[in-house]
Amino acid sequence: MQYVVVGLGGQGILFSSKVLGHIALGRGMHVLGSEVHGMAQRGGSVVSHFKVGNYLSPLVRSGDADILLAFDQNEAFRNLQFLKKGGAAVLNVHAPEALDNAHLRRFCDSRNLRLCAIPGYDILREHMGGRFLFLNVLILGAMCGAGVGDVSMEEMRQAVAELSPEKFREANGKVLELGYGHFTA
Repeated sequence: MQYVVVGLGGQGILFSSKVLGHIALGRGMHVLGSEVHGMAQRGGSVVSHFKVGNYLSPLVRSGDADILLAFDQNEAFRNLQFLKKGGAAVLNVHAPEALDNAHLRRFCDSRNLRLCAIPGYDILREHMGGRFLFLNVLILGAMCGAGVGDVSMEEMRQAVAELSPEKFREANGKVLELGYGHFTA
């Protein structure tokens, strides 16, 4: 399984990769990863490549990723080329009308890509008082709810609980369920 996790500095991309790696290692699987940090400390692009299985290189080639997790819709659009034919993206959208773009639709249709959009900022405003630092865990829950990848919600719950700092454990659990429920409700 090959993942590309993208967003902006401070959105928790590295924590998300850590959670996925924790799950894979718990299964006894081989894990490789690489982060590309741009201007992460100033809200710039952050990209994490992550592979589970017998791979020799940590970088995901364009057209090879099974899953794209995008915490920012613009970063999602910039990185769709990483998805293989039949791949899936779980993306936080702040302007859903951008998904109605004819060029985007043609590109996704030509590659049989599945886009699973979630209004992350709206959900976090409504349920978490606008605490956007939980966006990463919301996207992980949405990934499970959308049935993207091979991680069960139970594995995700356990990994998030084990890796979350104590002060965020309860809130992360709540947000994980919100993301999951967005696609299963």
